[in-house]
Amino acid sequence: MSPIIVLGVILAYFGVLLLISHFTAKNADTETYFTGNRRSPWYVVAFGMVGASLSGITFISVPGEVGNTYFYYFQLVLGYLVGYFIIAMVLLPLYYRLKLVSIYSYLGSRFGRVSHKTGALFFLTSQSLGASLRLFVVAGVLQLAFFDYYHIPFVITVMLTIMMIWAYTNKAGIKTIVWTDTFQTLMMLSSVVVSIIIITKGLHLSFGETVKTIVHSKYSHIFNWDWNYEKNFYKQFITGAVVAVAMNGLDQNEMQKSLTCRNLKEAQKNIYLYTIILVVTNLIFLSLGVLLFVFANKSGIMLPTDAAGHYTDTDKVFPTLALHYFSTGAGIIFLLGIASAAFSSADSALTALTTSFYTDFLHTEGKTDAQKKRIRNMVNISFSVLLITIIMVFRAVNNDSVINTVFAIAGYTYGPLLGLYSFGLITKNQVRDKWVPLVVVLSPLLSWLLNVVFIRYTGFHFGYTILLLNGMITYLGLWIIRKNNENG
Repeated sequence: MSPIIVLGVILAYFGVLLLISHFTAKNADTETYFTGNRRSPWYVVAFGMVGASLSGITFISVPGEVGNTYFYYFQLVLGYLVGYFIIAMVLLPLYYRLKLVSIYSYLGSRFGRVSHKTGALFFLTSQSLGASLRLFVVAGVLQLAFFDYYHIPFVITVMLTIMMIWAYTNKAGIKTIVWTDTFQTLMMLSSVVVSIIIITKGLHLSFGETVKTIVHSKYSHIFNWDWNYEKNFYKQFITGAVVAVAMNGLDQNEMQKSLTCRNLKEAQKNIYLYTIILVVTNLIFLSLGVLLFVFANKSGIMLPTDAAGHYTDTDKVFPTLALHYFSTGAGIIFLLGIASAAFSSADSALTALTTSFYTDFLHTEGKTDAQKKRIRNMVNISFSVLLITIIMVFRAVNNDSVINTVFAIAGYTYGPLLGLYSFGLITKNQVRDKWVPLVVVLSPLLSWLLNVVFIRYTGFHFGYTILLLNGMITYLGLWIIRKNNENG
């Protein structure tokens, strides 16, 4: 595809985002940036959240990973149904009752100042890493499609991507994101559906034949019952429920959007609708993965494999086929989809990072709105620089599918948050606040050590369930440092 066409598509798309920003930023203040003045329509929030949660990782990594792990990822998605029900019935009522801006303020009111700061710091760590990896995927595609042609360094690609995100989110923050995410979700879903149609036409398949091809393909195998395998059904399903709670219900990025709804009832309806759309969308992405590998096999396209026959660089399967083997129109559709996935996840992550640090670590009482805005801008720019740095480091060391890396990181960083909130909600015990950082640092280390020991001596892989193990160890640690009731 011509690099000029690629540039035109990206600039046109960015222009639409700036236009949305222009209308949503009118009369915006600091409250607007963080809460959207709590006036967002629940159905708009629900639809927009789909694009942000799927991100470029789902768009690229999930279809590509089908070649090695079939539909096993869908086992995880089924667990989401349980997790989001818990979010709607347990966490959202808590957040609305306390009228939170940063959800980690709950830890301060429940345990103390140190616990509050510790929980927020773990979110900042996990979100910084996760957002960076999502941007890494998208920047890689833009590099392949345009910047390599002009020999522009990858770091410039990353910097320009983040600068574009900053340009349309800086004024109104979460209010703008609610509406840009809706537009971007629509573009991303349209892109994947059109991509499927283009592939089926290339394979000369009718709708019925397409369904049969997917259902009868070896890649569409969903359930794995091997207990030692890291993608066993029980591990995946339980982890799906835990991941939904930890990575969404305890994540400022996701919950900040739900907290812009007018009231609790609308926020709950938002979560229910979002869950349904999310499950169906993931199934569509997995089906796309099957069709990509069927297309490659029938077209004689040799995708790289290792000595064991496993596909390597699975994150490049969809981009490579779309940009080099499909028509120009299909390539444009792909670029629109990946741009949507990129911006919808990264923009909300940057805003959530800014919100958490500003609310949880800075004291701005008594400052004028102009001073608050200046401080917020400094925080926002600082996190932009941090994301660029992490992306460049990850590019130098990564050799795995990004979606696997993201969940591996989440298992160790969201686990302590899961333990903290569980202990706070299930028990009435107070803890020795100053010892909480020690517990939440030791928990991931112990989880990692147990995983290594089990793999070496039993062959058992915890896989994504390391998040649950991590949370349980944190819970146990908090129980050990709890205060005796007679001592308050």
